[in-house]
Parts: sequence; C-alpha cells; structure tokens
Amino acid sequence: MTFDFSDRRRFVLSGVGAAALATLPQFPAQAQVQATAGNRVLRIGHQKGFLSLLKGRGTLEQRLAPLGVKLSWTEFTAGPVQLEALNVGSIDFGDVGEAPPIFAQAAGAPLAYVAATVPRPATEAVLVQKDSAIKTVADLKGRKVAYNKGSNVHYFLVKLLEKNGLKYDDVQSVFLPPSDARAAFEKGAVDAWVIWDPFLAAAEVGLGGRILADANGVVNNRAYYFSTLDYAAKNADVVKIVIEEINKLDQWGSTNRDALAAEFAPLWGIPKPVVDRAVTRSAYGTGSITKAILQEQQVIADTFFNLKLIPKRINVLEAAVNAG
Repeated sequence: MTFDFSDRRRFVLSGVGAAALATLPQFPAQAQVQATAGNRVLRIGHQKGFLSLLKGRGTLEQRLAPLGVKLSWTEFTAGPVQLEALNVGSIDFGDVGEAPPIFAQAAGAPLAYVAATVPRPATEAVLVQKDSAIKTVADLKGRKVAYNKGSNVHYFLVKLLEKNGLKYDDVQSVFLPPSDARAAFEKGAVDAWVIWDPFLAAAEVGLGGRILADANGVVNNRAYYFSTLDYAAKNADVVKIVIEEINKLDQWGSTNRDALAAEFAPLWGIPKPVVDRAVTRSAYGTGSITKAILQEQQVIADTFFNLKLIPKRINVLEAAVNAG
C-alpha cells in the first residue's frame, strides 16, 4: 500500500547552504501588490492542512470583513516554497514546520514567527521493521538510518542519539525524502527510518512498521505560522484575528477527531484509518509566539549550524515582532 502525500517539510536545497533559497522557484514581481488606502489585503499561502480547512469554512473572511481586509489564498506543496514566496513579496502569511524557517532566516528572508502550535512530539518517530533485531535506540549504532536532511526529524535524531549516549556519527545517515525513504525501508535497504505523520501512520498501517522511539521527552516538534516583519508590525490586528481563527479550528479538531480525520483523508489522499492514527496522537492548540518558544528554535538553529547545514549563526529573536 503506497500513498501520495506532499512532503510538507522537505527543504529543496543545493547542498543545504548559502544558496538555499536561490534554488527555489521565483515568483512574478507583479504579485507584490499591497493594500491601497482604505483597503487591506491578506495573501495566505497554505499547504494541505489546517489553513486549507480554514479556507473552506470561510470564517476568516467573515471576521476580517469589518476591517476591510480582503483575502487571497495560494496552495503550496511545501513550506520552503512558501517561504520563498514570502521572501519575494508574493504572500503575507503561511504555515511551516520547525526547520524551513531556520534556513530561510539564514538566507536573509524577512520572516516573522507569529504563532506556534502546542508541542506534538508523538507525531514523529524512529520506525523499524516489526521483526527487527533493533530493540533500543542504542542498537542503532552502526546502522543505516534514513531521514530527510535538514528537516525536523534530522534535529530529532540528533537529540535522540545524544539522549541515549550516542554521537551523531555513530549511525550511518542516509538522506532521503519520505517517498524514497519509504521505498528503501520497505526493501530493507535501511535499518530504520525517522519520519513524521502522516507518513509515519501510513508506514505503520501499510508496512507493519514498529515505532522504536518517538519524540516524547526529546524534542517538542511544533509547527509555526509566519508573516513578514513588516506585515506583522503594520497589521497586528489582522494577524491576531487569523491566529484566533486557527486556534478555534484547532480546538474543534481536538474534540472532534473523527470528523477532523474525515476532512483530512480526502485532502491528503490517504485512507481514513491511517489518518485516524495520526489525528489521534496529535495535540491541538495554536497561540502567540513567546521568547521561550523562540529559544526552542534557537537551539535548532545552533544545532544545524554546528552540523554545517546553515552557513552562519542566526539570532532567532530577530525573526519576531513583540514576542512575549
């Protein structure tokens, strides 16, 4: 059983370095349309997730209409492409995982973190075959481990190994995007696969994979919502309403998980029983950015710099407006 689901956290890089954003698609300059006097515009980039559901409900348009704010929506296949669109002025708001903003900031994008989800550590894990001789994290020493380079699970693996007395180079890293990693895992070409939902749930259900360890007690695994520093500073009222509406949807999902899974299944193109597994173990809630949350991102940024995945040290606090 295979599934086709866009890799939301894959950062398309040329060497994952200084030329990071330059490798991504360019967007037309005419897209840089800003609000005229008396009429504001919010251009939202979204992947197949909560923002897509919010678009379908139309509640955000209703909340923003009294402010004279018009919305436009553009769907993207991955967070890094959204961030490039933000960088060239094509969108004002979007959603992304932990890692892409680190690379975007290192490449000079004017992004601002404006909201974060609650921690969701159970939604990423190290997967092994159900009959694998690997029983503990320590057993990964010398083994081939597949994962997406520069992603949230890259950071998770580093910290998981560290917590269990292993060094990063104690395992043989095999850098593969989810679709290729799944194929390698299924063929037995790798010993373990570090992956996130819904790919994780799909491999559990479709391949009988066994979770060796998830991120509980290791990393938080949040998702983030972003804008530009300029838009967030000038449109704080708009951003506040958007966050409120996202959180309302989040809270609805928390208490209506079966209905949420039913909406996500056709959106993702994945059977509902698989989505049920992912939705059940996720946590729900979205709130404003705080300095404590940004410090989590700073640790990730420092880790990626030490691994030579970004070309320079960055100060994540510079990518926020009025963090509490």
